[in-house]
Amino acid sequence: METYQNFKVEIEDGVAHVAFNRPEKRNALDMSAWVEMKSLFETLHKASEVRVIVLSGEGKHFCAGIDLSLLMGMNFADVKCEGRRREKLREFIITLQEPITAIEKCRKPVLAAVHNGCIGAGVDIVSACDMRYATKDAYFTVKEVDMGLVADLGTLQRLPKILHPGMVAEMAYTGRNVYGEEAKEIGLTNQVYEDKETMMEGVMEIARTIAEKSPLVVRGTKEILLYSRDHSVEDGLNYMVAWNAAMLLSDDLMESFQASMSKTKPTYAD
Repeated sequence: METYQNFKVEIEDGVAHVAFNRPEKRNALDMSAWVEMKSLFETLHKASEVRVIVLSGEGKHFCAGIDLSLLMGMNFADVKCEGRRREKLREFIITLQEPITAIEKCRKPVLAAVHNGCIGAGVDIVSACDMRYATKDAYFTVKEVDMGLVADLGTLQRLPKILHPGMVAEMAYTGRNVYGEEAKEIGLTNQVYEDKETMMEGVMEIARTIAEKSPLVVRGTKEILLYSRDHSVEDGLNYMVAWNAAMLLSDDLMESFQASMSKTKPTYAD
Protein backbone atom coordinates (compact mmCIF):
# COMPACT_ATOMS: atom_id res chain seq x y z
CA MET A 1 0.00 0.00 0.00
CA GLU A 2 1.20 3.48 -0.81
CA THR A 3 1.48 6.15 1.86
CA TYR A 4 -1.39 8.62 2.14
CA GLN A 5 -1.23 12.19 3.43
CA ASN A 6 -4.72 12.27 4.92
CA PHE A 7 -5.20 8.65 5.99
CA LYS A 8 -3.41 6.07 8.08
CA VAL A 9 -3.61 2.55 6.65
CA GLU A 10 -2.56 -0.62 8.44
CA ILE A 11 -3.19 -4.14 7.12
CA GLU A 12 -2.96 -7.24 9.29
CA ASP A 13 -4.55 -10.68 8.99
CA GLY A 14 -6.82 -9.62 6.16
CA VAL A 15 -8.11 -6.52 8.00
CA ALA A 16 -7.31 -3.05 6.67
CA HIS A 17 -7.60 -0.39 9.35
CA VAL A 18 -8.13 2.97 7.63
CA ALA A 19 -8.18 6.12 9.77
CA PHE A 20 -8.89 9.73 8.83
CA ASN A 21 -5.66 11.48 9.76
CA ARG A 22 -6.25 15.24 9.92
CA PRO A 23 -6.79 15.49 13.68
CA GLU A 24 -5.76 19.15 13.78
CA LYS A 25 -8.74 19.84 11.46
CA ARG A 26 -11.13 17.47 13.29
CA ASN A 27 -10.64 15.18 10.28
CA ALA A 28 -12.45 17.64 8.02
CA LEU A 29 -11.74 16.72 4.41
CA ASP A 30 -10.12 19.13 1.96
CA MET A 31 -9.88 18.37 -1.75
CA SER A 32 -6.68 16.35 -1.40
CA ALA A 33 -8.41 14.15 1.19
CA TRP A 34 -11.40 13.56 -1.11
CA VAL A 35 -9.10 12.59 -3.96
CA GLU A 36 -7.10 10.28 -1.70
CA MET A 37 -10.22 8.62 -0.30
CA LYS A 38 -11.39 7.63 -3.77
CA SER A 39 -7.98 6.27 -4.69
CA LEU A 40 -7.63 4.46 -1.37
CA PHE A 41 -10.94 2.59 -1.53
CA GLU A 42 -10.45 1.73 -5.19
CA THR A 43 -7.08 0.27 -4.23
CA LEU A 44 -8.55 -1.69 -1.31
CA HIS A 45 -11.28 -2.93 -3.65
CA LYS A 46 -8.60 -4.70 -5.71
CA ALA A 47 -6.21 -5.69 -2.90
CA SER A 48 -6.42 -9.48 -2.57
CA GLU A 49 -4.76 -9.42 0.85
CA VAL A 50 -7.59 -7.29 2.25
CA ARG A 51 -10.83 -9.04 3.21
CA VAL A 52 -12.52 -6.44 5.43
CA ILE A 53 -11.99 -2.75 6.23
CA VAL A 54 -12.40 -0.80 9.47
CA LEU A 55 -12.80 2.98 9.09
CA SER A 56 -12.10 5.20 12.11
CA GLY A 57 -10.73 8.66 12.90
CA GLU A 58 -7.55 9.87 14.57
CA GLY A 59 -7.72 12.54 17.26
CA LYS A 60 -10.80 13.94 18.98
CA HIS A 61 -13.42 13.37 16.25
CA PHE A 62 -14.34 10.72 13.67
CA CYS A 63 -14.94 13.21 10.85
CA ALA A 64 -16.17 16.81 10.77
CA GLY A 65 -17.20 16.55 7.13
CA ILE A 66 -16.13 18.90 4.37
CA ASP A 67 -13.34 21.33 5.20
CA LEU A 68 -15.12 24.70 5.05
CA SER A 69 -12.17 26.21 3.22
CA LEU A 70 -13.05 23.93 0.31
CA LEU A 71 -16.57 25.33 0.11
CA MET A 72 -15.46 28.93 0.67
CA GLY A 73 -12.88 28.58 -2.08
CA MET A 74 -15.42 27.31 -4.60
CA ASN A 75 -15.26 29.93 -7.32
CA PHE A 76 -16.02 29.63 -11.01
CA ALA A 77 -15.98 33.36 -11.73
CA ASP A 78 -13.38 32.87 -14.45
CA VAL A 79 -15.97 30.94 -16.47
CA LYS A 80 -18.04 33.61 -18.25
CA CYS A 81 -20.87 31.44 -19.54
CA GLU A 82 -23.56 30.81 -16.91
CA GLY A 83 -24.31 27.36 -18.32
CA ARG A 84 -20.65 26.34 -18.16
CA ARG A 85 -20.36 27.64 -14.59
CA ARG A 86 -23.27 25.41 -13.62
CA GLU A 87 -21.57 22.54 -15.42
CA LYS A 88 -18.41 23.12 -13.38
CA LEU A 89 -20.45 23.13 -10.16
CA ARG A 90 -22.07 19.85 -11.17
CA GLU A 91 -18.65 18.32 -11.82
CA PHE A 92 -17.46 19.55 -8.41
CA ILE A 93 -20.35 17.84 -6.59
CA ILE A 94 -19.77 14.61 -8.51
CA THR A 95 -16.08 14.76 -7.57
CA LEU A 96 -17.11 14.72 -3.89
CA GLN A 97 -19.78 12.04 -4.37
CA GLU A 98 -17.44 9.58 -6.06
CA PRO A 99 -15.12 8.86 -3.08
CA ILE A 100 -18.14 7.97 -0.93
CA THR A 101 -19.59 5.78 -3.66
CA ALA A 102 -16.17 4.08 -3.83
CA ILE A 103 -16.74 2.92 -0.23
CA GLU A 104 -20.06 1.37 -1.18
CA LYS A 105 -18.69 -0.20 -4.37
CA CYS A 106 -15.66 -1.67 -2.59
CA ARG A 107 -16.02 -5.47 -2.68
CA LYS A 108 -14.92 -5.73 0.95
CA PRO A 109 -17.24 -5.01 3.92
CA VAL A 110 -16.51 -1.63 5.51
CA LEU A 111 -17.12 -1.20 9.25
CA ALA A 112 -17.30 2.39 10.52
CA ALA A 113 -16.07 2.93 14.09
CA VAL A 114 -17.32 6.36 15.15
CA HIS A 115 -16.25 8.39 18.18
CA ASN A 116 -17.31 11.93 19.03
CA GLY A 117 -18.27 14.02 15.99
CA CYS A 118 -19.62 12.51 12.79
CA ILE A 119 -20.80 15.66 11.08
CA GLY A 120 -22.18 16.54 7.66
CA ALA A 121 -20.21 14.60 5.07
CA GLY A 122 -19.15 12.26 7.89
CA VAL A 123 -22.76 11.02 7.90
CA ASP A 124 -22.64 10.68 4.10
CA ILE A 125 -19.56 8.50 4.53
CA VAL A 126 -20.88 6.19 7.25
CA SER A 127 -24.14 5.80 5.33
CA ALA A 128 -22.08 4.16 2.56
CA CYS A 129 -20.46 1.72 5.00
CA ASP A 130 -21.84 -1.77 5.60
CA MET A 131 -21.96 -1.51 9.39
CA ARG A 132 -21.66 1.29 11.91
CA TYR A 133 -20.47 1.19 15.54
CA ALA A 134 -20.17 4.10 17.95
CA THR A 135 -19.06 5.24 21.38
CA LYS A 136 -21.54 6.73 23.85
CA ASP A 137 -20.14 10.20 23.19
CA ALA A 138 -20.44 9.84 19.42
CA TYR A 139 -22.95 12.10 17.70
CA PHE A 140 -24.30 12.09 14.15
CA THR A 141 -25.38 15.39 12.62
CA VAL A 142 -26.85 16.14 9.19
CA LYS A 143 -25.36 19.60 9.45
CA GLU A 144 -26.05 20.83 5.93
CA VAL A 145 -29.44 22.32 6.86
CA ASP A 146 -27.64 24.81 9.15
CA MET A 147 -25.24 25.76 6.36
CA GLY A 148 -27.87 26.66 3.77
CA LEU A 149 -27.32 23.43 1.85
CA VAL A 150 -29.31 20.38 0.88
CA ALA A 151 -27.13 17.36 1.78
CA ASP A 152 -25.88 16.22 -1.62
CA LEU A 153 -23.27 13.50 -1.10
CA GLY A 154 -25.49 10.52 -0.30
CA THR A 155 -27.10 10.92 3.12
CA LEU A 156 -30.57 11.63 1.70
CA GLN A 157 -30.24 8.70 -0.70
CA ARG A 158 -28.69 6.04 1.58
CA LEU A 159 -29.95 6.87 5.06
CA PRO A 160 -33.63 6.16 4.19
CA LYS A 161 -32.51 2.60 3.34
CA ILE A 162 -31.05 2.30 6.87
CA LEU A 163 -33.48 4.23 9.10
CA HIS A 164 -37.21 4.88 9.29
CA PRO A 165 -37.94 7.69 6.80
CA GLY A 166 -39.43 9.85 9.55
CA MET A 167 -36.21 9.73 11.54
CA VAL A 168 -34.17 10.59 8.45
CA ALA A 169 -36.47 13.56 7.86
CA GLU A 170 -36.11 14.71 11.46
CA MET A 171 -32.32 14.56 11.29
CA ALA A 172 -32.22 16.32 7.91
CA TYR A 173 -34.72 19.06 8.81
CA THR A 174 -33.41 19.86 12.31
CA GLY A 175 -29.68 19.19 12.07
CA ARG A 176 -29.77 17.98 15.67
CA ASN A 177 -27.18 15.68 17.22
CA VAL A 178 -28.11 12.00 17.47
CA TYR A 179 -25.88 10.53 20.20
CA GLY A 180 -24.56 7.00 20.57
CA GLU A 181 -27.35 5.40 22.61
CA GLU A 182 -30.09 6.91 20.44
CA ALA A 183 -28.16 5.99 17.30
CA LYS A 184 -28.26 2.34 18.34
CA GLU A 185 -31.93 2.59 19.35
CA ILE A 186 -32.98 3.87 15.92
CA GLY A 187 -30.79 1.38 14.05
CA LEU A 188 -28.11 3.77 12.82
CA THR A 189 -25.43 1.75 14.62
CA ASN A 190 -25.13 -1.95 15.42
CA GLN A 191 -23.60 -1.42 18.83
CA VAL A 192 -22.57 1.34 21.22
CA TYR A 193 -19.45 1.19 23.41
CA GLU A 194 -18.30 3.01 26.52
CA ASP A 195 -15.22 4.57 24.92
CA LYS A 196 -13.07 4.50 21.79
CA GLU A 197 -10.60 1.92 23.06
CA THR A 198 -13.36 -0.54 23.91
CA MET A 199 -15.06 0.16 20.58
CA MET A 200 -11.93 -0.47 18.56
CA GLU A 201 -11.31 -3.75 20.35
CA GLY A 202 -14.88 -4.85 19.67
CA VAL A 203 -14.97 -3.71 16.05
CA MET A 204 -11.58 -5.23 15.23
CA GLU A 205 -12.76 -8.54 16.68
CA ILE A 206 -15.82 -8.45 14.41
CA ALA A 207 -13.59 -7.57 11.45
CA ARG A 208 -11.24 -10.47 12.20
CA THR A 209 -14.21 -12.84 12.37
CA ILE A 210 -15.35 -11.69 8.92
CA ALA A 211 -11.79 -11.99 7.59
CA GLU A 212 -11.77 -15.68 8.54
CA LYS A 213 -14.76 -16.42 6.31
CA SER A 214 -14.59 -17.27 2.61
CA PRO A 215 -13.63 -14.01 0.88
CA LEU A 216 -15.51 -15.15 -2.22
CA VAL A 217 -18.68 -15.64 -0.18
CA VAL A 218 -18.28 -12.37 1.72
CA ARG A 219 -17.77 -10.43 -1.52
CA GLY A 220 -20.81 -12.15 -3.01
CA THR A 221 -22.91 -11.43 0.07
CA LYS A 222 -22.11 -7.71 -0.15
CA GLU A 223 -22.99 -7.72 -3.84
CA ILE A 224 -26.33 -9.42 -3.20
CA LEU A 225 -27.24 -7.21 -0.22
CA LEU A 226 -26.67 -4.03 -2.22
CA TYR A 227 -28.56 -5.37 -5.22
CA SER A 228 -31.47 -6.49 -3.06
CA ARG A 229 -31.61 -3.07 -1.38
CA ASP A 230 -32.24 -1.36 -4.70
CA HIS A 231 -34.45 -3.94 -6.47
CA SER A 232 -37.66 -5.91 -5.98
CA VAL A 233 -37.67 -9.31 -4.29
CA GLU A 234 -38.31 -11.00 -7.63
CA ASP A 235 -35.41 -9.19 -9.29
CA GLY A 236 -33.19 -10.02 -6.31
CA LEU A 237 -34.04 -13.73 -6.50
CA ASN A 238 -33.32 -13.81 -10.22
CA TYR A 239 -29.96 -12.11 -9.65
CA MET A 240 -29.23 -14.57 -6.84
CA VAL A 241 -29.80 -17.50 -9.20
CA ALA A 242 -27.36 -16.03 -11.71
CA TRP A 243 -24.78 -15.29 -9.02
CA ASN A 244 -24.78 -18.75 -7.46
CA ALA A 245 -24.89 -20.48 -10.85
CA ALA A 246 -21.60 -18.69 -11.51
CA MET A 247 -19.96 -18.83 -8.05
CA LEU A 248 -21.44 -21.72 -6.04
CA LEU A 249 -19.10 -24.53 -7.11
CA SER A 250 -15.92 -23.05 -5.65
CA ASP A 251 -12.89 -24.38 -3.79
CA ASP A 252 -14.23 -22.49 -0.77
CA LEU A 253 -17.37 -24.64 -0.78
CA MET A 254 -15.32 -27.84 -0.65
CA GLU A 255 -13.01 -26.38 2.00
CA SER A 256 -16.03 -25.49 4.15
CA PHE A 257 -17.53 -28.98 3.82
CA GLN A 258 -14.25 -30.72 4.62
CA ALA A 259 -13.58 -28.49 7.62
CA SER A 260 -17.08 -29.13 8.94
CA MET A 261 -16.72 -32.89 8.63
CA SER A 262 -13.24 -32.96 10.18
CA LYS A 263 -14.16 -30.35 12.83
CA THR A 264 -11.20 -28.19 11.86
CA LYS A 265 -10.91 -24.52 11.00
CA PRO A 266 -11.22 -23.83 7.26
CA THR A 267 -8.50 -21.93 5.46
CA TYR A 268 -9.45 -19.96 2.37
CA ALA A 269 -7.29 -18.51 -0.39
CA ASP A 270 -7.49 -14.77 -1.00
